[in-house]
Amino acid sequence: MAEVPVLAAAEIERVFREVHGHAVAVLVRAFGDISLAEEAVQDAFAEALRRWPSTGPPPSPAGWIIAAARNRAIDRLRREASRDHRHAEAVRLFAQDADWEPPMDEVNDDCLRLMFTCCHPALGIEARTALTLRLVGGLTTAEIAHAFLTPETTMAQRLARAKGKIRDAGIPFCTPGADELPARLGAVLAVLYLVFNEGYVSSGGGLIRDDLSAEAIRLGRLLAELMPGEPEVIGLLALMLLTQSRRAARLDADGGMVLLADQDRRRWDLALLAEGQALVRTCLRLNRPGPYQIQAAINAVHADAPSAAATDWRQILQLYGQLLRIAPTPVVALNRAVALAEVEGPSAALTAIDGLDLQPYYLFHAIRADLLSRLDRRPEAAAAYGAALARTANPAERAFLQARRALCGPTGEG
Repeated sequence: MAEVPVLAAAEIERVFREVHGHAVAVLVRAFGDISLAEEAVQDAFAEALRRWPSTGPPPSPAGWIIAAARNRAIDRLRREASRDHRHAEAVRLFAQDADWEPPMDEVNDDCLRLMFTCCHPALGIEARTALTLRLVGGLTTAEIAHAFLTPETTMAQRLARAKGKIRDAGIPFCTPGADELPARLGAVLAVLYLVFNEGYVSSGGGLIRDDLSAEAIRLGRLLAELMPGEPEVIGLLALMLLTQSRRAARLDADGGMVLLADQDRRRWDLALLAEGQALVRTCLRLNRPGPYQIQAAINAVHADAPSAAATDWRQILQLYGQLLRIAPTPVVALNRAVALAEVEGPSAALTAIDGLDLQPYYLFHAIRADLLSRLDRRPEAAAAYGAALARTANPAERAFLQARRALCGPTGEG
């Protein structure tokens, strides 16, 4: 087989990733088998790699992938006489129309069902995240394994077990009813946020994994299109967009980490900022506040300030107070203390965080170190920086913490 040109292969891969979730979802509804659907879509992608570099993409790439995958699935089922009546009936229905292509509203509904299936509470949080990236996002097993710092063979086994659990437990391929939706939607949003955070502050070799952040935003946009009346969906998308808008300013010329207060705001992405702020205004009009919406509002206040010195910290503190009432977690209390330090001073903030049960969390120690340093308690600050260093493996974060600890003087050595 002739080698596929690099640019052509990259473009086909982009199209494939965009339509992967839709195609798998349509075939899962039709055949009731996630593995069959996924394998058929992979076969269709391989066929696209063979054909499209010479013929060009078809008018409807998504329709072509779905139709080709359907045909592959039908061929496979015809070869397997042991398939049950439901599969045989699906073959009969599909085979009636060789040019079959589902209406887009049906495709969107199927994709939403697939996201909820991947994020069923019967699955562990890592399995939910990995399945969402694999089935809806179209990431390879190797890419997912890299994101979780897990060997590819181990991740392949986890994905297989998760799909097996969906099959054996009879987890339905459906959107939850109104009584289940709030709890189930929360699981989907949590998975998307985990994916985004892994890209924004990677646990791997660099500070940023652009591919994961971009994938989370893409899936967030898709979910917002599918569920336009859900404020927390809009809030999460706004939060990701506003956070991502600062990406270019987060690293210096040497790849070092730059804190928000020290960032060159001229490097922020104005288009992402505007889109995120517009979504925050939409959330305000809906007037059904939730954790993601409040976090997005906090980021919007930061974005409104022309400089770090002009930040409205009192408004941010008020928003964190509201967030703490809705989501009373130690991490929210820690973040509120950062705003408290700007309003009432580092001593008040230090008092607020010293009782928090966050010993394993590196940012707890990093924030505590900064507050101690601002109070000129340098030996204690150096020790806190050391505790933070012991709890992060990210090279950019470690370099930043080491530089800050060095500023504490000789007491910071070791």
